[in-house]
Amino acid sequence: MTDHEKATGSLLGLACGDALGRPVEFRSPAAIEREHGTVTEMLGHGTHGQPAGTITDDTEMALCIARSLAERERFDPDDVARRFVEWYDGGPFDIGGMTSQSISRLKQGRSWDEAGQQVWERSHEGGNAGNGSVMRCAPHALAFADDPAALDRVSRRSSRITHADPRCTAGCAVLNATIAGLLGGEADPLTEALAAVEPIPDELRDALEVVPEGVDPAELQNTGYVVTTLQAGLHHGLTTATVEDAIVDAVAMGGDSDTIGAVTGAVAGARFGADALPERWLRELACRDELTALARTLATTKFEA
Repeated sequence: MTDHEKATGSLLGLACGDALGRPVEFRSPAAIEREHGTVTEMLGHGTHGQPAGTITDDTEMALCIARSLAERERFDPDDVARRFVEWYDGGPFDIGGMTSQSISRLKQGRSWDEAGQQVWERSHEGGNAGNGSVMRCAPHALAFADDPAALDRVSRRSSRITHADPRCTAGCAVLNATIAGLLGGEADPLTEALAAVEPIPDELRDALEVVPEGVDPAELQNTGYVVTTLQAGLHHGLTTATVEDAIVDAVAMGGDSDTIGAVTGAVAGARFGADALPERWLRELACRDELTALARTLATTKFEA
């Protein structure tokens, strides 16, 4: 399997997890099972009332990052912030609270490194470390896979545009280091990532160190908290037998199902490659061709950090 196939798998997997999880977002596992059994097909309507295969802010914001990288051939936080504002002005049907508040500050003239910081400083514990930056960060892993120091730095800075909490910034760094490890063929990429990425808040490290050893699925949580999202997404993405099983199991958790699905898909897609993703899912994605082209660009271009 080539690096390009893995890179394409990561972006398409992110979108598949996002779109499969969107119709059952905020539902409990029991409610999902009663209504749908196991969700294995792209569903229409449901949460947000969109057609089957519709992506949400997870993929849309990842596209903003990927397009910026491809066009600028470097990480340009001002350009990424500008694209976030343009996307926000288009009236997305799904957007997280911290993301919305941070982009509102960008529109008021705050710089990319002020907006998210100010929102974080004014947020209370329990509402200040959401998963809105880890859901979108995978394009950086493709662009800087061969430069761990740059990948760490870029991942943290990109997170800070909307999510400045250290659990979020370090979470993006660990997730992207794990994806980069998968692209490079590492056997235990999460363990390698946890050894290489510093600093990592203790709460995040404790939650992720147990993933390679095996986590009881009953202990996984389906909230929008960055720590639990990463634990669940990495568990499903790294331990299941197929990319389809990984994403289906993640979505079955309900709750923040689109984001847990997106994180899982980005990891499992890099692990198994694009060809392993179900064609019946891929043909529902309007952004399939663009994501494929962007993945090729990100995997083959030399980027400035």
